Amino acid sequence: MPSIVKPAARHPSLQRNELGLTIRDYEGSMSTLCAGCGHDSITAALVRALWEVSMPPHMLAKMSGIGCSSKTPAYFVSGAHGFNSAHGRMPAITTGAAAANRAMTYVGISGDGDSLSIGIGHLCHAIRRNVKMLYLIENNGVYGLTKGQFSASADIGSKSKKGEPNRMQPIDPVLLGLSLGATFVARGFSGDKEQLVPIFKAALRHRGFALVDVISPCVTFNDHSGSTKSYLNTRKRGIRATEADFVMPQQEILTNIADEGVTSVAMHDGSILRFRVVPEGYDPSDRERVLSYLLEQQQAGHIVTGILFLDENVPDMHEANNTTQMPLTQVPYAKLCPGAAELARLQEAFQ
Repeated sequence: MPSIVKPAARHPSLQRNELGLTIRDYEGSMSTLCAGCGHDSITAALVRALWEVSMPPHMLAKMSGIGCSSKTPAYFVSGAHGFNSAHGRMPAITTGAAAANRAMTYVGISGDGDSLSIGIGHLCHAIRRNVKMLYLIENNGVYGLTKGQFSASADIGSKSKKGEPNRMQPIDPVLLGLSLGATFVARGFSGDKEQLVPIFKAALRHRGFALVDVISPCVTFNDHSGSTKSYLNTRKRGIRATEADFVMPQQEILTNIADEGVTSVAMHDGSILRFRVVPEGYDPSDRERVLSYLLEQQQAGHIVTGILFLDENVPDMHEANNTTQMPLTQVPYAKLCPGAAELARLQEAFQ
């Protein structure tokens, strides 16, 4: 179903950025995600960040795979380029696009299922190559398009809609990125736009691969046994609906993570997430100490948010391969393909 078209009317007093564009110029179609979905809050933060850094829309490429998260590119910067790839293949497609045109800014939108299951191999190699892009994981722990099965990021003990607990160890994208040598690693919460905007701005300006994991509650599949928003409870109240075509509207979850201590956030199902910002004196350039700190906080049940690790000294994919400064899409064909005679001379050198 196509997205609803937003009205073109704009308030004349809207502030403009360095390009003379208003924030409305960075919006896209109306969202068709469930009411209250955390992904829409992430989109709002991304729109704000792109507007504040004065990103030229025609120099932006929005990339995605498959899943609820991969619908997000339709909802921001309608004047940008976009490519919706196969399930889990977004990192590989973006790597190819970035290899061909280094002048573009690439924003890859993915989910925990898209990135940590079928696409985990492609994600690992994009990190390894240090492809210059913002890689955003909208992480909710379930497969939202296929009725809420556990994803690879689901925590042990998390309950499904049927009340079955997850027994498998989760894959933490932040710890994965740090262990693979990612040069920018951050984590945020969809309900804290104030923190997300500067994280996105920093990621957009990073020299290489910027991995941003955002915890984004799923309002439909936090619907396990015991939830006051469950379908069973809804039917008891006399609303006739089926699981296939009814989504109980939920209030969007918003909060500000406190500078000190732990911020507890109640999810729609009554469960509690505890967020902690990095402490004063935290060194985001020390990979080993960052890993140690995150593991310590994870064992305490805390989700640490903020820019967790940053290294601007590692060359990106183009710098490592000493490619031409001119985007390959602009290199004359005669240089890209010098002909059969030149190929023959090259082959002779290997004989």
